[in-house]
Amino acid sequence: MEACFLRGLLLFALTTSTSGGDGQVTFVPELSSKPAQKLSKYGWYGNVRLQRFHIPEETAVARWLFSITKLHNFHCGQKNVTIHIRWGAPPVINLIGSVFPNDTLWSPSLSLTLPVALHSSITFNHSDPAPGDWYVAAHLPQDDGRIEQKGLLSCAYFFQPQLSIRRAVDTPILQQGTFLQQTTAPDRPARLKFYVPEFASSLSVSVADCSSGEGADTGNCSLVLRLGSSSLQQGPVSMNCSGTGCSAVLSNPPWDTWLRVVVDSSQDNRTVTFRIIANYTVGCKPKSVGLKADDDIKKLRGNSSYSNSTSAGNSSLATAAVALINDSASPSLESACVWSIPVLYEEVDVLSLRYTPVSGPNVSVTNTHPTLLTYPLHTEATGGTLNLQLTLNSTAVMLGNSSSVVACLSQWAPVLDLNQSQPCSTGLFGGYGLQVNATVTKAVVRLPFPQSATWYLTLQLTCNSTDCGNTSVVHVTPEVFVSACVEDCGTYGECRLLRSYSYLYGACVCKAGWNGWGCTDDSTAQSYGRQLTATLLLALSNVIFLPVIVVAIKRYYFTEASVYLFTMFFSTFYHACDQPGIAVLCIMDYDTLQYCDFLGSVCSIWVTILCMARIRDVFKYTLFLLGTLLIAMSMQLDRKGLWNLLGPVLCALLIMVTAWVSRGVRRRHCYPPSWQRWVFYLIPGLTCALVGICLYVFGGTEANYYYTHSLWHILMASCVVFLLPPKEKDRETLGWSRGWSWSWSWSWSWRPRVCGYTLCENGKDELYTVT
Repeated sequence: MEACFLRGLLLFALTTSTSGGDGQVTFVPELSSKPAQKLSKYGWYGNVRLQRFHIPEETAVARWLFSITKLHNFHCGQKNVTIHIRWGAPPVINLIGSVFPNDTLWSPSLSLTLPVALHSSITFNHSDPAPGDWYVAAHLPQDDGRIEQKGLLSCAYFFQPQLSIRRAVDTPILQQGTFLQQTTAPDRPARLKFYVPEFASSLSVSVADCSSGEGADTGNCSLVLRLGSSSLQQGPVSMNCSGTGCSAVLSNPPWDTWLRVVVDSSQDNRTVTFRIIANYTVGCKPKSVGLKADDDIKKLRGNSSYSNSTSAGNSSLATAAVALINDSASPSLESACVWSIPVLYEEVDVLSLRYTPVSGPNVSVTNTHPTLLTYPLHTEATGGTLNLQLTLNSTAVMLGNSSSVVACLSQWAPVLDLNQSQPCSTGLFGGYGLQVNATVTKAVVRLPFPQSATWYLTLQLTCNSTDCGNTSVVHVTPEVFVSACVEDCGTYGECRLLRSYSYLYGACVCKAGWNGWGCTDDSTAQSYGRQLTATLLLALSNVIFLPVIVVAIKRYYFTEASVYLFTMFFSTFYHACDQPGIAVLCIMDYDTLQYCDFLGSVCSIWVTILCMARIRDVFKYTLFLLGTLLIAMSMQLDRKGLWNLLGPVLCALLIMVTAWVSRGVRRRHCYPPSWQRWVFYLIPGLTCALVGICLYVFGGTEANYYYTHSLWHILMASCVVFLLPPKEKDRETLGWSRGWSWSWSWSWSWRPRVCGYTLCENGKDELYTVT
């Protein structure tokens, strides 16, 4: 696989070196590879294998190689592996078409489906990719609900992505208002870049003096002018040029970034020479705040949590700071064309960010010019959900029925010209529009996995008439924050933090049949009656161990009975706590209940088989204690490992078979000697055990778990009742329990024994000699 990939890269490198031999642009290769990861069936986002790649600036071509290999050779059938690719943030996956939470907006990513039988690979080429982080996610088809036991052989598929790019190291730079002469050919487009500063409202790129230099068609160049990069969801702006020149205009271009400019020729075997020029226009800038950094420190002090506990002297300073904030954030209507409100960026917790305007929660909005707030979103925050809640403060000013506050949340550049008819979008990227008025005073937008960029929120008061009347300034409260999940996944979900190497992201794992990104889709939800039935079945099915405990006590197996009591108690309350819905009862920590349930279950099997071996008590109780300690250690290492059960069972069976064979050889008779014991006890007990194991290993699904596992409890308890050996005839003279006697009259008698001898009470008076 890797040899084929390297050969392809070599051929790709030779081709690129040839195309760059004219001296205009030099391309250099860069390779990156991720280790193979085992794929899982898709049940929730935690089953996705997420990988992150970085594509630098000026990358001309990116080529991914996706390889999937099946590990085991036995027949598994053909599986379809789905691969998702997205720029700027992890892809949002909705495999089953479930309903998203209210006010949650998302866009699908590019998906590739790769059938896999033994080994398959697929390549994906992407020209002019957008610089930054690219995310690749892969998974197997939707989970069918079958519960697979850990440790059993199963079909394993491993996914490995590899990336090869070609990056230009000497791309020509377009200067503002300066012509630059370039040449282009069908297999060698002209690549340039142009820096767009902040507050640029429009950008124009013009091609002039086009000449192919061949015959009569000199004036017909047939060029294609492209502005921007391709991010799969959004492509560059293209303009088909004919004649000697053309021009492309881009409104609201991305701020503070390098814009890619590509000019390509559609004429075969013809080199075209042209001149190109770029210009940008700065439409509006906010009022300058000067160079005094002390003002910003005062703003932070005024917004700090310590302002309420300061002394009288410090409180006057805070009051002055707040006044300064209000003066700087609320300029007069005539002095600025845009209000730029500073925003405080706070990291609250992991994947928990909060943005707060330094002037306070309320922001002034007018109809004469927009109000602008800036929210930088770094890569570390793209694994969460960006939340925007816009609330109209109707207590201060009453807004008329014909007036409303229009808002636009966009990335890379703001939309500074807002009205009800203009769409909320920039030149290269789309935005998210909101509107509040006297009727609808609150608007919410949630963006799962937002792209890493600088986000801008633009607010402006609009009226149906030309004049808004007495209402010229209103106040709104923009609440912008990043959370790990949407509304903490609701009642029937749990928000979990996932990690892909150093990258953290959050996802909801739903329960009780609920689905969706925020566990709000109730199309397959379990009713409360079903949840209660499942809890009662799984918990109360452990009551079947009561007859087992009674039989063990009746036959003087008190140690075994205590183990069965321990298992029954913790299995009952573990299953009462381990429920997906709201019918849950947890008497202690869930992890403790689970550990004790697993430990008790294996120890019950361990002591039962050793009891069937009929070995000496000193050896039996030594093995009881030693085995329990080893089982406890293995449970701590890997609680759900298959060998935690198979290891003790195989060891106990080996001891039992050895003891039975030794006893049979010594007595020259099959052991147990009675055919009734085989027919009425051993065979039914082994049958219950085999049926229970098959049901536990192969028959369990998420849909039938509550009654198949309850049946497993009943079969295991019945198995112990059948397999537990009868009371030994000489139990009164052997073992630690020989000092007790049990009668149906519920009377107890105790004869103390020391070193196997009975201490008898002498009724004679002891004579002492006094000297």
